Amino acid sequence: MKASELIRMALRTVVSSPMRTMLTMLGVIIGVASVVTLVSIGRGTTAQIEKQYEALGTNMMVVNVLGNGRATQLDYDELMELELLPEFSAIAPTMTKSSNVKYDRTQATHNVIGTNDRYIDIMKGEVADGRFLVDADSELRSRVAVLGSEIATEYFGTEDPIGETINIDGVVFEVVGKLKSKGSNSTGNSLDNSVFVPLETARRAFKLGAIRTTYVEAPSNEEIYTAQATMKQYLTYKFKSDTGFNLSNQDELMNSRKEASSSLTNQLISVACISLLVGGIGIMNIMLVTVSERTREIGIRKSIGAKRRNILMQFLVESAVISGLGGFIGLALGSGLALAWPYLNPKQPTELSMDIGLYAFLFSVLVGIIFGLYPANKASKLRPIDALRTD
Repeated sequence: MKASELIRMALRTVVSSPMRTMLTMLGVIIGVASVVTLVSIGRGTTAQIEKQYEALGTNMMVVNVLGNGRATQLDYDELMELELLPEFSAIAPTMTKSSNVKYDRTQATHNVIGTNDRYIDIMKGEVADGRFLVDADSELRSRVAVLGSEIATEYFGTEDPIGETINIDGVVFEVVGKLKSKGSNSTGNSLDNSVFVPLETARRAFKLGAIRTTYVEAPSNEEIYTAQATMKQYLTYKFKSDTGFNLSNQDELMNSRKEASSSLTNQLISVACISLLVGGIGIMNIMLVTVSERTREIGIRKSIGAKRRNILMQFLVESAVISGLGGFIGLALGSGLALAWPYLNPKQPTELSMDIGLYAFLFSVLVGIIFGLYPANKASKLRPIDALRTD
């Protein structure tokens, strides 16, 4: 019997009992749809991570001081002298404080970051109006501030904030610049929702202690590990220990987050595959029932010359068609969910992966064949005389 004839027979059987067929396929549909949706979400998350890190570049390093006391304090002038070394292109020490920012009748709590002029370049930010901080601001301890785009809109709306004065924890600052909108970044800081003031001004005005965090940029992605090794050597010598600080570069963080995302996605896919196996058990159960119901048909076919392999192939194809239809419906459903997900959750992008969808569909067919083997084999072994005696 030709394959096309076997498929037509299987489709007729499927159509004859649509409700039972749909319930049989349910596990396969859920399994394939889950795999397609979860892989799309996982790949979308990975792409989002890469985009975040590419926005800053993988040639950036973050230095965090962990200890307390003078023995683990960073000196601004010493840090800036490291820029003379070829493995460093820019260094931006920072001091961050959550402060009350007030203008007219509007006030709210925002991050105020004390830093130097290198910070904007390292963070790949852009000035929309006015200017960013300059060296002279820190040397003269000028009380000037640069606003992130969200803060500028919150306090001034569509008006130009340049030249206006704001109050930060009781200290008056003149606004000299506004940044373009950039969004959140991989460091956890949002340029849009921060106020930037000169480092020395922040230290004096807000009575801040030591520099805790420093952002370092290497000339290229390839030199970031050299820069990290040099910085580690410097800090170990300065602190007389290699445990009072933490160094992390963007390349390491990106790979770490991608691995974590991939691991979580793979675990979820493994759980989704259980649905496919459960669906396979359902298919085997229904095929056993089908064999019992069609025992007389099997006896008639064998009595007029059908061979064992013909019966075996008939039921195997029927099982594969049921699982294949379930896989196709699951593929369509999963693709639809993957495309709709960003509209339901705008913060979670997806990236539809048709290759994984194809693999999931083929796996669903394979599940049908594997779990259909036992019922098909049982049907093929029936003796014609015994099968014809069945009521």
